[in-house]
Amino acid sequence: MKICAVQLTPVKGDLEANIAHHREFIDLAINAGAESVFFPELSLTGYEPELAKELAINKSSNRLKIFQQIANEHNILIAVGMPTECDPMSAISMMMFQPHQPMLIYSKSFLHEDELDFFTQGNDAGMVIGQTGIAPAICYEIMVPAHAEQAFASGASIYAAGVVKSKNSIERALTRMSVIAKTYSMSAIMANSLGTTGGYDCPGKSSAWNSKGELVGQLNDTQQGILVFDIISGKASAYYR
Repeated sequence: MKICAVQLTPVKGDLEANIAHHREFIDLAINAGAESVFFPELSLTGYEPELAKELAINKSSNRLKIFQQIANEHNILIAVGMPTECDPMSAISMMMFQPHQPMLIYSKSFLHEDELDFFTQGNDAGMVIGQTGIAPAICYEIMVPAHAEQAFASGASIYAAGVVKSKNSIERALTRMSVIAKTYSMSAIMANSLGTTGGYDCPGKSSAWNSKGELVGQLNDTQQGILVFDIISGKASAYYR
């Protein structure tokens, strides 16, 4: 099982440009043999709370159908970040396209206090997808112990987080992901943005940990790329663009 974290710089509010950008990284992941690929938080729009409501997409929209087509053709799980329509505000969501199956939406269940004026909280904590038991997580959720606890209780064996972590918060996030992996004997992977999004200066460092909590691979803080983690061998490989 090879799981991939993508590290990229989103274009603020430009869905079409970001879709094209995502396709380039998905192609890179496919060529590297990845079976699932995870993007950072709100990767298709950038982390832009003030714009989220107007950018939010309906779950029945066909605007992202290209990802389902790629998933079907290449037998790969694709998880992208996108605000979705919700009541009363939009939700911070991870839209997951599975081969020949209905799309799944995981909406951030634990919001940071700074997000409460812009987003509606989801109720999907504990969701586990696929036969390999992947638990999706979105940014602040990795810092909330209840989230990882619910993932473990639901039978997760892999913890996959899409985040937007700044230079001021990245080290805490890396430490926390290691703790989660070790505490629950789960492999873990984190996809972080690179560059400026939503006013945050993100340093990348997308990473992977084995079930002992040991760091097995990490991207640098200057280049867009992917990190492919082979769960079986315990090795991770970096590919840059």
